[in-house]
Formats: sequence, structure tokens, C-alpha cells
Amino acid sequence: MVVITLQRNKCIGCNYCVEIAPEQFQMSKKDGKSVLLRASEKKGFHTLKSKDYLIYEQSNQAAKVCPVKIISVKLS
Repeated sequence: MVVITLQRNKCIGCNYCVEIAPEQFQMSKKDGKSVLLRASEKKGFHTLKSKDYLIYEQSNQAAKVCPVKIISVKLS
């Protein structure tokens, strides 16, 4: 299982995550911050759990380039 977590309230809207992993991330037109697609939100953390291991590499790259380090990607 791939678990992706986004701390959306700390997003600065740089758009790097969308450029690298557009299948998982999108920019909000309302506030210009990143949105983790198909995620559930709890206490400011947006989490996506997926059995699709193909999303791991792109999502992990997005986490690495995030300048504020608010994306976490784990295999469980």
C-alpha cells in the first residue's frame, strides 16, 4: 500500500508537485494551494491510501522537490 500525506495548510503554492505527479496533485483555484486528489482530511492532514504501487515513484519525487517538505510518501 502507498500512503501519501499532504499538510495542505503549509503549502506555498509552488506547483512543483503538480508538475511531477499530476495524477495525484492539483492546484486549487480558490486559494492556489495543492490538493491531494482522492484524499481524506483529518486535522489538517490530507491522506491518500492506494494499492496502486505505480504512483509511488512520481509521488516520492514530488515529495523530494517540495520546498517546504509537506508531502510524505510511504510504502506499508
